[in-house]
Amino acid sequence: MSYQALYRVWRPQKFADLVGQPVITETLKNTIITDQISHAYLFAGPRGTGKTSAAKIFAKAVNCPNVKDGEPCNECKICQAITNGTLNDVIEIDAASNNGVDEIRDIRDKAKYAPTEATYKVYIIDEVHMLSTGAFNALLKTLEEPPANVIFILATTEPHKLPATIISRTQRFDFRRIQPRDILERMEYILNQKDVQYDDRALRVIAKAAEGGMRDALSILDQTMSYGDDVVTYENALQVTGSVTTSLLFEYVSQVFNQDVKAALVSVRKIMDAGKDASQFIEDLISYYQNILLYKQAPEMVLEQELGIVDDQFKQLSTDANADVIYQIIETLNNIQQQMRYTLHPDVYLEVLTVKIATIGNHQGISEGADSQVIQNLASQIDDLKQQINSLKQGRAQSVQSTPVAERPSDVKPASPVSRPAAKQAQPTNRSERVNLSKIYPILDHATRKDLNRIQGAWDELVQNLDVVHRSLMNITKPVAASDSGVVVSFSYNIFYQKAINDRELIDAVGNGLDRIIGYTPDLTFVPEEQWQKIRNDYLIHKRTHRQSDSDQNTAPQSADQGPKTDHGDTPDSMADDHAVAKSAAPEVVTKATELFGNDIVDVKND
Repeated sequence: MSYQALYRVWRPQKFADLVGQPVITETLKNTIITDQISHAYLFAGPRGTGKTSAAKIFAKAVNCPNVKDGEPCNECKICQAITNGTLNDVIEIDAASNNGVDEIRDIRDKAKYAPTEATYKVYIIDEVHMLSTGAFNALLKTLEEPPANVIFILATTEPHKLPATIISRTQRFDFRRIQPRDILERMEYILNQKDVQYDDRALRVIAKAAEGGMRDALSILDQTMSYGDDVVTYENALQVTGSVTTSLLFEYVSQVFNQDVKAALVSVRKIMDAGKDASQFIEDLISYYQNILLYKQAPEMVLEQELGIVDDQFKQLSTDANADVIYQIIETLNNIQQQMRYTLHPDVYLEVLTVKIATIGNHQGISEGADSQVIQNLASQIDDLKQQINSLKQGRAQSVQSTPVAERPSDVKPASPVSRPAAKQAQPTNRSERVNLSKIYPILDHATRKDLNRIQGAWDELVQNLDVVHRSLMNITKPVAASDSGVVVSFSYNIFYQKAINDRELIDAVGNGLDRIIGYTPDLTFVPEEQWQKIRNDYLIHKRTHRQSDSDQNTAPQSADQGPKTDHGDTPDSMADDHAVAKSAAPEVVTKATELFGNDIVDVKND
């Protein structure tokens, strides 16, 4: 087989070729220059970001006799043998298929022998998280007391599955998703070297579809070249990725905002007839609506993500769009996307989705710049309802005036039992927004400003290290209280709070991230931001009441005839005493509030 895939031909052979990981490459080069080589490294990060390539380059650099500025020469016998995979002293192992105890014991036994040709014997264990518990235990002793001239490089896409004892014995490097701009520049360089004609728009589509993985980008590019007979066109890139053109997305979203259900359904049918992937279409929609929200707040972020492609139609749509409606649309898209995984009829879900999101704005207005005719119709309906209510009030007043005084009831009776259930039903009963105070109050009992500052200082780094889905949820959060064993996190929007409290994977990812950054995993408790102020005030009142009741128990009871009692059975003197106790307890409450939230946000008000 003479042809090789692009990602194999253009695999990085030196640190300068690695795309999107400048901090890691610079650190590894300095390690070689200063001869501070560790015995074990952990390369963690998403797929296709250069973990295995970096491991092979590092293996060449530590063994190359002609290394210069930390870079291998790639010309000597050692470098070429490592590149071809024929050097016996550099062993690459796939842990997915060699995950037993016996395989690791074999590595441990052979690692004791000195290298035959190279300076260091290097073991590259890929997908190390697939090892069994017994295999990890067998590897642990070797990592703890490694033989001389042996280096272990562990690569994984799921570092949270590794035992903490393994991670603590390695130097960890976290590979980040590669930015679309870097992927685009690398593809342009490769195509120019191969003298292949390409469309800039096609490369932008591929760069976005790769989701931060260079290997995925080159695989899609390879497929697009094959589909277009070594010519990369915009249409071919759309066909290969299953994406929808920007113009068609704008047309569909505009129809949804204008509540033109019939036209939106026609657009869906057109998309399905063109052979587009339904799941990819929903993914494109989520990304499009996300860009609309971002453009309203930070246009430069959208310009960077979309690689500069933002037309006037998109700008106008972002200006007119109602943010509250978009939040609901994104939530609906996410729910439909989950349901479509198990269906053989995605077109049905797309049509139901279209009808649903096109009618979301009925009670809120389609957009901030909605059509004036729609607003006039709503205003007319409201005026009609007001007139009907006024006429009913006048009729009721006249009927009461015409009733003889003797027949009127002497006092007002309570509402009939029939009306009570209706009033009860009018109350909100959304259980998903209820907060578990039994988890929050213990955290507040031991919360300090020092613990909160520590969590807040690590929060931005934690969010940036999460994957795309989890990062989108946690971007609108902030820690509001913390103790040495727990943290309370508030969400700006209820819909994201409801999604987060049931997302076990998200909670585990946040816990693992905090453990890596601050050294321990606190108990996480989520609250909606709009409820946090009330929860905090209720807690302070609860603490003050508790202290007041303890003080009352230590005070001798007063005589029952010391003064006239109020309707509640309290004498004026006892009420004054209670007020004095509450006032004396206030400094303790203020002290507790200061410990929890700091001086700058404490507001003391008299009852």
